[in-house]
Amino acid sequence: MLPTHDRYAYTRITRRPTYEWPDGKRLAFYVCTNIEYFALGAGDGALDNAVVGAKQTHRNYAWRDYGLRVGIWRQLELLQELGLPAAHNVNSLIYRFRPDIAEAIRARGDEIVAHGRTNSEHQDGMWEPDEARLIQEVTDTITSHEGKPPGGWMGPGLSETKVTPDLLQEAGYRYLMDWPADDQPFWMKTRQGRILSVPYSIELNDGPVIARRQHSAREFADMIVDQFDEMVRQSQAQPLVCSVVLHPFITGQPFRLGPLRQALTHCARHPMRDCVWYTTPGRIADYCYALPPGLITNG
Repeated sequence: MLPTHDRYAYTRITRRPTYEWPDGKRLAFYVCTNIEYFALGAGDGALDNAVVGAKQTHRNYAWRDYGLRVGIWRQLELLQELGLPAAHNVNSLIYRFRPDIAEAIRARGDEIVAHGRTNSEHQDGMWEPDEARLIQEVTDTITSHEGKPPGGWMGPGLSETKVTPDLLQEAGYRYLMDWPADDQPFWMKTRQGRILSVPYSIELNDGPVIARRQHSAREFADMIVDQFDEMVRQSQAQPLVCSVVLHPFITGQPFRLGPLRQALTHCARHPMRDCVWYTTPGRIADYCYALPPGLITNG
């Protein structure tokens, strides 16, 4: 037998119950940045835009730190310019080392998604008690600064152990974004209940696209436009979720920010924007939890 799981069942997207997003919207669209703090010269972190597969060095650290010093501020300006809400996957060490970024997010009213302590540390390979302590530490840090616990989780590098969904559900999380299996939210089984999987793209994601596959900024911008246009069309038959995932040390670079601005402007000013719910993953999760049973698939 092949290794498998029982977290969710297989259901084809063309044979599911239909529903609408708030106010009859058809496509839920959100932008998500990744605000990550890294160790100097140590730990995990495969992305390196100068030398593919390079080890951690001062140069690699500085490239990533550019995102916190410059890139995220340019991206926040762009989101403000377009009137777009956003979610931000935030390493909890940001509160210690770059607290002004969390303050800016809070001032915008954006969502903070728990994203581990640091992206230099991945969960896979952790023993269950250690992972549980990590999740609790991250949750407590965000709660102490934001006045409420985060509702969603994105593991550093989308990393998980076999019990991560169980631990998240038991820690009070309502949704996770580590399973890029669908264009609709779906329920995942846990040992004490269920947790919602909210779509989070690793295709429309500047990390894999630009830093790993070496596509250009304009190619990435074209992908955003093509994905949005096609999903607007598809969503007339059933509700869908379109996410755009950004890393400020990548698309916060000036020569990449221009094409990104054009692509997001296309999405925000689209002729069919009245059909689009410009939102956050947390709001998507809240809406799904409030829907009548049976509309969100169990797989």
